[in-house]
Amino acid sequence: MKPLGPIPNGYAAIDGELGIAGRKVSDIITEAGTTPLFVYSRDLLTQRVATLRAAMPKRLAIHYAVKANPFGPVLQHMSALVDGFDIASGGELALVRAVGIDPSRVSFAGPGKRDAELEAAISAGVTLNLESEGEAARALAIALRIGITPRLAIRVNPDFDLKGSGMKMGGGAKPFGIDAERVPALARQLIAEGADWRGFHIFAGSQALSADAIIETQAQTLDLAARLAEGTGAPLPKCNLGGGIGIPYFPGDVQVDIAKVGAALAERFAALPDVLQGTSFVMELGRYLVGEAGVYLATIVDRKVSHGETYLVTDGGLHHQLAASGNFGTVVRRNYPSAIATRFDAPAEEEASIVGCLCTPLDRLADKGGFPRADTGDVVAIFCAGAYGASASPAMFLGQGPAREILL
Repeated sequence: MKPLGPIPNGYAAIDGELGIAGRKVSDIITEAGTTPLFVYSRDLLTQRVATLRAAMPKRLAIHYAVKANPFGPVLQHMSALVDGFDIASGGELALVRAVGIDPSRVSFAGPGKRDAELEAAISAGVTLNLESEGEAARALAIALRIGITPRLAIRVNPDFDLKGSGMKMGGGAKPFGIDAERVPALARQLIAEGADWRGFHIFAGSQALSADAIIETQAQTLDLAARLAEGTGAPLPKCNLGGGIGIPYFPGDVQVDIAKVGAALAERFAALPDVLQGTSFVMELGRYLVGEAGVYLATIVDRKVSHGETYLVTDGGLHHQLAASGNFGTVVRRNYPSAIATRFDAPAEEEASIVGCLCTPLDRLADKGGFPRADTGDVVAIFCAGAYGASASPAMFLGQGPAREILL
């Protein structure tokens, strides 16, 4: 049998079934009326933000990266918990505005912003994290045309990356941000042209599980911010330190020692150089805040054996959970945390693979894991589904369509 990833804290059996937000999965599915289904827990979202705030210095603001999970009720709930939101498209701007989030709390990063997106953001009062000198020129021209002072920051491509990160966003040639050595000149230009100067966005990587690596990267980020601010010759109003804090997905993964990260950052804040004394600092997080608060549920529609191997065929699949299938940037496929939700407290008694309903061998949600015996009608749970699940999967593949989402 191949090992399964660790099931996050906050889930327990209720009458033998998986409980989410204090309710049995069978009751949740009956109310929803269908599977496949994403279920998100308000309590786990609230607890995660509270845990992070308790560990981090009071001076640090917390932003939510909308791309992790843009479901409207999740955005509404997070609005009362975090200090701001980071978006990556005009579509995400429309989503946050639709749930009543003040655009002044929003920053917009991402390469390839179209003119219509720039204009919408400037008009709304969103802070633009500029990704190139060309984007800066377009933003300034649009702002002049519509007669609005733009809120502009620079996304920096740092000369380092986050060691051990699942996705490196800095160091070397990247489509993201402006190479560090060119940043001061652009910052001076923005200030000279009358922009509302908002500072730097420095994001070196994501999905790291090493506290020491995160601490090292944050120290490098602060040092870089100080050098760039000195080169700019103007106060630095804000610095987005990025995120990088991952969650355990796979066998052997462990939670980041968040208290250690927070203590180290507090020490750095206590010894900031003069140029950063008046700077506001932000940490931008997505999956760390919402990933473990979500579960994907799919019903077994067939049980079959082929050459001695058991397959549990579900009504879901990679079109909803691309990452769990191993097709979202994973080099070596490993199993996500998964379980038979309707037999959650039963011991493993067989080796089985959980697959979806698509006609491709890539559609495998768990590979030869150890599970209680499951039959048609039982429900499968894939954990860590609160981030990069519904919104990062090809829901329309083979005409299957999206799964329903609910927040409990």
